[in-house]
Amino acid sequence: METTLQLYSVTPHPQVEYWSVCKVEALFETPFLELIHRAALVHRENFNPQAIQLSTLMSIKTGGCPEDCGYCPQSARYHTGVQKQALLNVEEIVEKAKIAKSRGANRFCMGAAWRGPKPKDIAKMTEIIKAVKELGLETCGTFGLLEDGMAEDLKEAGLDYYNHNIDTAPEHYKKVIGTRDFDDRLSTLGKVRKAGLKVCCGGIIGMNENRKERAGFIASLANLDPQPESVPINQLVKVEGTPLADAEALDWTEFVRTIAVARITMPKSYVRLSAGRQGMSEEMQAMCFMAGANSIFYGDKLLVTGNTEEDFDQILMAKLDLEPETAENRYVSEPSQR
Repeated sequence: METTLQLYSVTPHPQVEYWSVCKVEALFETPFLELIHRAALVHRENFNPQAIQLSTLMSIKTGGCPEDCGYCPQSARYHTGVQKQALLNVEEIVEKAKIAKSRGANRFCMGAAWRGPKPKDIAKMTEIIKAVKELGLETCGTFGLLEDGMAEDLKEAGLDYYNHNIDTAPEHYKKVIGTRDFDDRLSTLGKVRKAGLKVCCGGIIGMNENRKERAGFIASLANLDPQPESVPINQLVKVEGTPLADAEALDWTEFVRTIAVARITMPKSYVRLSAGRQGMSEEMQAMCFMAGANSIFYGDKLLVTGNTEEDFDQILMAKLDLEPETAENRYVSEPSQR
C-alpha cells in the first residue's frame, strides 16, 4: 500500500508532490538522454551545477554488528576479514576530522557498526560530536536504530545530520535484511525529525532488485515528508563472504538513471555518489554529475570498503570544471531570486 510517510509537522524541506511507484517507474522508462536532460534542468533550478559538496566518512566503531544485512561486511554473521574494533577515542577521531577539513571536506560523517547505541554509548558519542563540531565542520552520524530521547541528546551535542538509509524498496527489504523491518527504519527517521536533526537517507542499488523495485525505493524516499536533505545513492560493493557477493552486475546506465530519477523527484535534496565509485569510470561519474548528483564522499575509505583516491577526485573535478561547495557558491543566485 502506497502512503505518504508523515514524519514531522514542521516541513522546512517539504515534498512538492506525491510520487506513486508507477509514476517513478515511468520516469525510469524515459529515453536515457531525455531523462538526463530533464534532471539537469531540475538540478540547475535548485543548485549551482558547478559546486560539489564534499563529505568524509569515518568508521569510529567497526565490525561485530549482530544484524544480517546481506550487503554488509561488518556483520558478525559473515566471514569477510573485517576485524572487530571498539569505539575509537576522541583524540583519534578529531585528528582524522582535521585532516578531512584540510583536504576540503565541509562535513564529517561518523559510522558505528551496531544495531543501535545503548544509553552508555550516547555519552561517548556526544563527547565526540562536540569535539568535531568545534573544528567548524558539519557533523553527521550513522549509529543505527535509536531509542527515545537519543536523537535529542545527539542534537544538543551539535549533530547536524543523522544518516539512516532505508536501503531498498519496502517489497524487496526482506530479501536483503531479516533482523529488522522496513518500519524500524521509519521509526528512527521519525525520532530524528522530531528532534530537529537534518536527515541523510538513501540506499543501495544493485542488490538483485528489478526496475520496479528501484522505482519503489525512490518513491519511498521522495514521499518522506519532509524529503531528506541528503540522499546517498550507493552502488553495491560486492564483498566476498556476504550473501550478495554474487549479485547480478548492474549496467552503468541503470545507475545513472537512478541518479537522474532521484534528482527529479527530490529537487532540493543533495544527491550523493557514495559507495561503489571505485568501480566507476570517469565518464560514468561525469554522467552522474550531469544527471544531478552534487555530493560525494571524499577520502580513501568508506567505513571498511575502498573509495576512489583523493587525487582521482581532484583531477576529475578539475577536468569537469567542478569546485568544492561553499556557502558562497551553493546556488547560482540567492534562494529568494530563484
